[in-house]
Amino acid sequence: MARWGAGAVLVAALFGCDAVLVAPPTKPPARPANVALPAPVVAQPTSEKSAALRSYLAQVQRAQLAQGLLRRDGGGVDTPFTADVLARNFEQIAFYNEYDGNFTGRGGASPLRRWAAPVRMEVIFGAGVPPSQRASDTADVKSYAARLGRVTGHPVSTSGKPNFLVIIASEDDRAATLAQAATRVPGISASSLNAMRDIRRDTYCAVAAYASGPNANTYTAAVAVIRAENPDLLRLSCIHEELAQGMGLANDSPGARPSIFNDDDEFALLTDHDELLLKMLYDPRLRIGMNAKEATPITRIIARELTGGPL
Repeated sequence: MARWGAGAVLVAALFGCDAVLVAPPTKPPARPANVALPAPVVAQPTSEKSAALRSYLAQVQRAQLAQGLLRRDGGGVDTPFTADVLARNFEQIAFYNEYDGNFTGRGGASPLRRWAAPVRMEVIFGAGVPPSQRASDTADVKSYAARLGRVTGHPVSTSGKPNFLVIIASEDDRAATLAQAATRVPGISASSLNAMRDIRRDTYCAVAAYASGPNANTYTAAVAVIRAENPDLLRLSCIHEELAQGMGLANDSPGARPSIFNDDDEFALLTDHDELLLKMLYDPRLRIGMNAKEATPITRIIARELTGGPL
């Protein structure tokens, strides 16, 4: 079937007859005057340093996949866990910090920290990130934010004035993108982001959460930084881990399995076990500011409820 555009002349031929009917031409609608077209997004050229890092990270991902790491199955029959294991993992991950304030050393014990206000995420890209990557990463963050909201029961979205920035930038433009981020969210200053400007080569991503309100344990802002040079799966893995950590699960534990909160990289994406940790974190029976000793009797009850174990 032919499809005719606006202003086309439609000719109807009556075969076997002498008559030919011709529809009168239609005048195309006038084009609006002075319409400004949006400027195309064009990625900036990549430096040799950034290109070398991209190649290195691609090799890292290939090696991990060859070893059976970066699993995307959420855990299975080979990774069972009990209510007591879940409660123990929650204590290690929710009541300790992975790093100190400068991302240079291990963190220490911490009270329970989480958000009280709705979380509103926004993705900010460095100038060197190509349009296709921007589109896929934006879709991934939007989908994952919705999942975090469903799991925690806490409002998490990608609309409204942001208080959780997700920066995806390269070696070439991370500093400039962080400087831009410092102007976007109250409670975040340029100096507070200095530690995220020069992250180590083997650090794929990082997140920092801030408590600038009256309660030092209530998050009011967060910034996640993800290397744009990461290949697709490593980049998605960073989105899953850093955004979940920015919700309040601040630590990693070598005993947590199946979990992304473990430096062994066995799992790339949030697991069923990790969803239960997030549910526990936002359970109203746990109060912001509780320490591990105060929370332990409650977390054991919640863990048994979530796993169907004995109370």
